[in-house]
Amino acid sequence: MNGLGGLNKSEHGVVIGMVQLQLPVVVTPDDLAKQTQKIVDMVGKARRNMGTMDLVVFPEYALHGLSMDTNPDIMCSLDGPEVAAFKAACVEHSIWGCFSIMELNPGGMPYNSGLIIDDQGEIRLYYRKMHPWVPVEPWEPGDQGIPVCDGPNGSKIALIICHDGMFPEMARECAYKGAEIMIRTAGYTAPIRDSWKFTNQSNAFCNLMATANVCMCGSDGTFDSMGEGMIVNFDGQIIAHGTSGRADEIITAELRPDLIREARLNWGVENNIYQFGHRGYVAVKGGAQDCPYTYMTDLAAGQYRLPWEDAVKTTDGTGFGFPEPTRLFGETAKEAAE
Repeated sequence: MNGLGGLNKSEHGVVIGMVQLQLPVVVTPDDLAKQTQKIVDMVGKARRNMGTMDLVVFPEYALHGLSMDTNPDIMCSLDGPEVAAFKAACVEHSIWGCFSIMELNPGGMPYNSGLIIDDQGEIRLYYRKMHPWVPVEPWEPGDQGIPVCDGPNGSKIALIICHDGMFPEMARECAYKGAEIMIRTAGYTAPIRDSWKFTNQSNAFCNLMATANVCMCGSDGTFDSMGEGMIVNFDGQIIAHGTSGRADEIITAELRPDLIREARLNWGVENNIYQFGHRGYVAVKGGAQDCPYTYMTDLAAGQYRLPWEDAVKTTDGTGFGFPEPTRLFGETAKEAAE
């Protein structure tokens, strides 16, 4: 049930629109300015498209395209003109927006960042991509964890980006911190279509959490992004899916955070987000609340190591034309040079 894509909005509903934005080519600051205006115009289209819409979501790479260009002249900052334009568009059209920027990082490689801006022009969520799509992407790994914000109509929202969604721990962290809706923005191309679909569904079902997911769309003359706007209910059922591959189409649905909250409280069978930390509560009071997972304890101790670690062949980006890194995580370029 999706309220006819949000046309019939309920009292407790959140109507969300996923923009299958045409994949751009952005090389110069002028290109960046033109693409910024395109996104601003699409915020207006979203409002005109559906007066009930609460939140419009743009894909990863909506502003910069898929070139992986780290030229500082086209990188963004939170106080730059691009973010200012997005804020103004949200205010003008009285709508929340989710946006993607490649963020200047003077101490290292740029961050791949996402923003949720409310209808008053305030940044409500700021996230740096935790898992860049290695070895293809050059972005600095995120260093601020996974935030959750209060969203429209009393919802709780988290944002992850593209490859993040291939790690079940990312979705679990969103739900553990209270998210009822997890947004996943992406620039994925067609070879990822099947894994995109089943991870969007499993991320929802395993956490009793709705997922709202969208990729760039169309071709830039080199890459072909797939669109695939997909909104999944907390039981894993797809309630809206952009299968046409039509660029600039907005895929919409109504989500019901109140029903998500109800399921998290009332489900017994398959209440997995609760049961994960209360193993076997039928047999033992409160369930087992230990951590029997070696990969978790090793990671927390800084000792994560696979049995086949030494045989892994791709461990940097040199095969895709990037230089071998010399910095450690958390270290600036200046510190590494000293």
